[in-house]
Amino acid sequence: MNPSFDTSPTLTAWRALLAIAVVFVMLATTGWTAVRHQPSDEPRVRALAAWAHARAAGRPVPALDAPSSAIARFFASLSATQALSLADHHPLVVGNLNGVPVALRYRANRHALHDAEAVEQRRTRDPGLSPDGRTEARMRLERFRGMLAGDRQILSFDPSGRGRAAEVFGDLDRAERVSVVVPGVDTQLLTLERENHPYSAPVGMARSLYAAERDARPAVRSAVIAWADYTAPAGIGMDAVLGGLAGQGALRLNALVDALPGKSTVSLVCHSYGSVVCGVAAHRLPSRVTDIAVAGSPGMRSASAAALGTDARVWAMRDQDDWIADVPNLEVGGLGHGADPVDPEFGARIVSAGDAQGHSGYFEPGTESLRNFAAIGVGSYTTVGCARADRECRSGISGGTDV
Repeated sequence: MNPSFDTSPTLTAWRALLAIAVVFVMLATTGWTAVRHQPSDEPRVRALAAWAHARAAGRPVPALDAPSSAIARFFASLSATQALSLADHHPLVVGNLNGVPVALRYRANRHALHDAEAVEQRRTRDPGLSPDGRTEARMRLERFRGMLAGDRQILSFDPSGRGRAAEVFGDLDRAERVSVVVPGVDTQLLTLERENHPYSAPVGMARSLYAAERDARPAVRSAVIAWADYTAPAGIGMDAVLGGLAGQGALRLNALVDALPGKSTVSLVCHSYGSVVCGVAAHRLPSRVTDIAVAGSPGMRSASAAALGTDARVWAMRDQDDWIADVPNLEVGGLGHGADPVDPEFGARIVSAGDAQGHSGYFEPGTESLRNFAAIGVGSYTTVGCARADRECRSGISGGTDV
């Protein structure tokens, strides 16, 4: 963090050149993003075509771009048998449609996962695939079987391309407070979970946060969503320093939040490039979002917290060993994501990352960073640990759930 800025033209030009140099070093060492051996999009295309001609209770089903409120009204008008039939016959649509009852989406996504499992089983034996392609198919097969194990609550699932998904921990229908974990670069189905370093992957992050929130305030009905349901940059390449994918992800994030059931208060917990998504989404967030907490952020594509255009409280943390601190916080010709959220001049509430380790260690159980995320998520603001640079980060807060 640097509380003062030298705004001389020479230094500004030097920082711009440094930012561009970093981009080209990234490209030279990682290569242009290229994902080979991807499975076909044909199942999704067929599913969308079938939905366009589907009917229920003698009526056409809602268009895919219908407001979530209209979709919710449509499903509320169906009998249980009619709703289940749509989920069973159109799982790839129903399982990803905002406004559909949560339990019905869970059911639909189990069907979609079984279908995807069968596809990958065939691909593992496909002589037309390269060895790398068959290896990828085996990895996807293992992932889908894992997602089908037990009673996991899969809120969204799309196996097309690198794939997208979201998983819920807790009772989303009855939750008073919901936290949405928005992960960063390399988020896809194969990185949804990791055996090594589990708390650096979306599912491990959300599971860890849910446990910490339950410990922080057991009486508060909370739920946490591992939201890997956007197309994230693959590797530290050009997509990672541009805002295009963040803009698309922001649209999906706002649609999710707007369609959440009940009247729960929502917090966004955004890591790395996920904080770019949250920053772009901020000005259109529904009013139920009261807090945006970012960690390891390369910037939120904004000059300040005030310029985000949201009434939500903005919190920021960064571990002292996080390599993201060495990335220039500039936006030059569309490259880079703007000001540093943990710089005091940005205007976020700066909280302590405590004993977090590196860029991917913020959700490790027992860390102060995780405890702070949990306190924000359940509204226990007086227990949030402020960073040394902002000892007043809790000031002016009212309406929390502290007792």
